[in-house]
Amino acid sequence: MNSLIKLELTRALRNRKFLFFSVMYPSLLFLIIAGNADSTTKVDGTGLTLPTYMMVSMASFGALTAVLMGNSERIAKEREGGWVRQLRLTPLPGRGYVFAKTASAAVVSLPSIVVVFVVAALVKDVRLDAWQWLALTGAIWAGSLVFAALGVAIGYLATGDAVRPITMITYFGLSMLGGLWMPTTTFPQWLQDIAKWLPTHAYAALGQAIEQSRAPHAQDIAVLAVSFVLFAGGAAWLYRKDTLKA
Repeated sequence: MNSLIKLELTRALRNRKFLFFSVMYPSLLFLIIAGNADSTTKVDGTGLTLPTYMMVSMASFGALTAVLMGNSERIAKEREGGWVRQLRLTPLPGRGYVFAKTASAAVVSLPSIVVVFVVAALVKDVRLDAWQWLALTGAIWAGSLVFAALGVAIGYLATGDAVRPITMITYFGLSMLGGLWMPTTTFPQWLQDIAKWLPTHAYAALGQAIEQSRAPHAQDIAVLAVSFVLFAGGAAWLYRKDTLKA
């Protein structure tokens, strides 16, 4: 299993296009969205400045990009190309393949989080306590496992030709409706009511709670927990189904 994890990491780090969109792209979006914002204007209902608010949103977006886009397309194409079938002939257990995919995506997601934080601190003068920086990094990194499971599920659900449009629709839909690109307080009320039940909204809310030095809302934790169970359960079921067809 260790050899496969090293292989997956090497492949991910050599993919410059993937690294750009998962590591650099979120920081560029942060600068575009929060670039002209001052350090006094607050986002309604949060008590946070726009740069502070969007820092967590873009760090979450970067981690989402790494684990969702990184897993779904590669798994679907490897299934279609016969690589997954060959691995089944080795002593590697099925969970080892899934774990290797998740681990490689998680490693890439960490730099995307850190780069957004560094840009926010240097360019927009975002200041937090040391424990908040550490807690934010851990919460966003751990929360990305929810979407890593979703990426695995999509990879086993879709064919090589269909996986990209399915992933892109899921990716952009969750990002925009979940408030990762703009505060949900700017949405119509009916859309805010929908957004609060999306895992991306709950994901960013964990980081915002840390910035506000308060405990996260129970609803946000419940939404993430239920989403993880559904996505991981779906991925496991689809994996077993794919194994039986092989």
